[in-house]
Amino acid sequence: MAGTLNKVMLIGHTGDEVKMHYFEGGNCIGRFPLATNEEYINKATNEKVSNTEWHNIVVRNKAAEICEKYLKKGDKVYIEGRIKTRKWQDDKGMDRYSTEIQCLEFTFLTPKDGNTPDNASNAPASQSKSKPTPMPQATEEEEDDLPF
Repeated sequence: MAGTLNKVMLIGHTGDEVKMHYFEGGNCIGRFPLATNEEYINKATNEKVSNTEWHNIVVRNKAAEICEKYLKKGDKVYIEGRIKTRKWQDDKGMDRYSTEIQCLEFTFLTPKDGNTPDNASNAPASQSKSKPTPMPQATEEEEDDLPF
């Protein structure tokens, strides 16, 4: 294969509020944990086993501000992005590694009082010029077409 691909797609629940960090020049970063669950039946014991995997999500600039405004702990969200591993040193000088998901696109899946933000419903994580506005509530016919 001539090229490479670093792409992640996750659907999960937020584990905390979005934590914002602001920098000189007006840029910002938002960080939040995302939980995904896996369930299966253990063939040996015939018991249902549930595993939770936690992902560190990083979103930037305008998209981070949108996430901070609309995402709350426990909300369901679709995240699309790439894996990035950072190396850093702790207080004792030991090398540590953090694996993060650099969010490029997201979609809020938890309804907010029947309204979802226009930009956030399928917003690229790149900077957006317009402010989010509420969309009208989806009709039942639209909801019936969803596979989940």
